[in-house]
Amino acid sequence: MDGWYGRIFRGCGFFDPDKPIRRYTKKQLHDLLYKEPTKIKVDGINLTYEGLIPKIQKSFLSKDVDALQPHVRAFVERAVTFTTCPDCDGTRLSKEARSSKIKGKNIADVCSIQISDLAGWVRGLDEPSVAPLLTGLQHLLDSFAEIGLGYLSLDRPWGTLSGGEAQRTKMIRHLGSSLTDVTYVFDEPTIGLHPHDVERMNDLLLRLRDKGNTLLVVEHEPETIATADHVVDLGPGAGAGGGTVCFEGTVEGLRASGTITGRHLDDRARLKEAVRTPTGTLEIRGADTNNLHDVDVDIPLGVLVVVTGVAGSGKSSLVHGSIPAGAGVVSIDQGAIRGSRRSNPATYTGLLDPIRKAFAKANGVKPALFSANSEGACPNCNGAGVIYTDLAMMAGVAITCEECEGKRFQASVLEYRLGGRDISEVLAMSVTEAEEFFGAGEARTPAAHAILDRLADVGLGYLSLGQPLTTLSGGERQRLKLATHMAGKGGVYVLDEPTTGLHLADVEQLLGLLDRLVDSGKSVIVIEHHQAVMAHADWIIDLGPGAGHDGGRIVFAGTPADLVGARATLTGEHLAAYVGT
Repeated sequence: MDGWYGRIFRGCGFFDPDKPIRRYTKKQLHDLLYKEPTKIKVDGINLTYEGLIPKIQKSFLSKDVDALQPHVRAFVERAVTFTTCPDCDGTRLSKEARSSKIKGKNIADVCSIQISDLAGWVRGLDEPSVAPLLTGLQHLLDSFAEIGLGYLSLDRPWGTLSGGEAQRTKMIRHLGSSLTDVTYVFDEPTIGLHPHDVERMNDLLLRLRDKGNTLLVVEHEPETIATADHVVDLGPGAGAGGGTVCFEGTVEGLRASGTITGRHLDDRARLKEAVRTPTGTLEIRGADTNNLHDVDVDIPLGVLVVVTGVAGSGKSSLVHGSIPAGAGVVSIDQGAIRGSRRSNPATYTGLLDPIRKAFAKANGVKPALFSANSEGACPNCNGAGVIYTDLAMMAGVAITCEECEGKRFQASVLEYRLGGRDISEVLAMSVTEAEEFFGAGEARTPAAHAILDRLADVGLGYLSLGQPLTTLSGGERQRLKLATHMAGKGGVYVLDEPTTGLHLADVEQLLGLLDRLVDSGKSVIVIEHHQAVMAHADWIIDLGPGAGHDGGRIVFAGTPADLVGARATLTGEHLAAYVGT
């Protein structure tokens, strides 16, 4: 009964919190569970008490379950059963809206059809009174297919789209635009794309350019870099080690420039000469999640398995939706990390705990002083480091706190030092700096050093310990989660496109990390399109042959060498071209 809720329940006076609930009177039980919001005073503070049931309904059940923090979502999923609305059958439309039909289909039916099929249905409509409308609709639907999203349906919830799918969906309205001399900025548009789809994406980018527009593309994909008219290469390193324009010019000039990007632009991974021997299998039988067609497959354990296929072929449905419960699987995706804007790598990984204890021990004070969310917080900004001003209809403004100068801590706390640094200086360190700082000397802290080692191992050495989690990319979030789970006991790791956001040189480091995980006794399953990861795999499972209802089948399962030798699938063709066989 700690915290504000505990104080409210203990101080409300409606029941005895130490009395067994089975001995409550009807009124006391009603007040505990259902009492309407009532003003009370606890320890001289005005508060509001309401029963547990309405409190839970307002706090948890009225919100989007996917937006809740993991521990809250786990509680809601245990306590609540969600079912499809029996009146509208999940369409969210009234009976009147569903009664209007064209060729026997209402608007809900049409929105549930795969877009590639819907385009054919619209093409068959003959209604002169709305001919211009049909023409525009036809062009829009065809654009979905052109950009590789024909497998989606119009009623697909936006939150279920991957980052790449969401970005390509936004592109569609610009493909048919008559505007010219527009500058478009794309941030890694090839995310989540199979090499076959990357070719189509490159064609679309060139079409936008040829209409008289300027395109700025942030990208690591060598096939996309090769189509550029002008390249700007930033570096030479990451974080504080970057921020410099290392090269500016043509692609051929980049190749000859000697920069990290230039040196790795034509890198090609080789197929393994020998693959590992599986230690067992993970059986999937009759998988029919989403577009899967009653799939049976054995996923080998104790090896590096890559699940691949064109976008929308059913990879995530197979791995995330069909692996049986209790298989000891640790799934590490790129989803947003739940937490407040105060959260950072130090708090998320548990690194802050040994750091606080080390500061406390060195200075003979309480660890709570070294938390910006507790006793050590600057009283002016409450430990946020900035003062947030709500400007009503306009965007809010964040101003650096003048009292703590953005350091988040009270001045008295910053007088305490460890190894010559105060707590704010430590949180401003990069992972690489902190790894050295806590590895030896007066500040030596083995527990902190072990966590920092894992962060550096996943390629996050450039992140600062106090960097807000809201500023991390999807790939950085996934690698941060991986670093956290590496200390766990999970036997099977599932990674979803871990090369997202990685420079060509960083992919090599990732492959080394995956090898170390497998060699340590873990089983690693990677959903991936990057040919370097495919070539490095011990076993490949290829889904397809197409997307949506044209996919959902296992078109190949075997070693990368066998896939390249057969060249019977789109993946096989592109992998063979990549390794130069």
